[in-house]
Amino acid sequence: MKRRTKLLLKSAAFGIGTLGLGLWIKKRKRPSAEAQQDVWVRPGQRLTFRAELMPGRSALERTFRVRKVLPNGRVVLDGVGGEHAEAEFESVR
Repeated sequence: MKRRTKLLLKSAAFGIGTLGLGLWIKKRKRPSAEAQQDVWVRPGQRLTFRAELMPGRSALERTFRVRKVLPNGRVVLDGVGGEHAEAEFESVR
């Protein structure tokens, strides 16, 4: 085989391998249907902080609406700065 033919075949094999790897990684990163359903809170839902975190306030004063759910499971609330974890809130009944 000529040198140019070998180079062309090697380049084609490398390109096909890279494309296959990229598609495989993309396929693995898709969240499954179970993962999408297993969310502890949804945007728009109201959450109440535990009484230990805000002493002296009534339940209505400790209740805020969820603005955004982050990929790591934390939430951003309307009216309160920062990110908050599930452990900071009263359990949903």
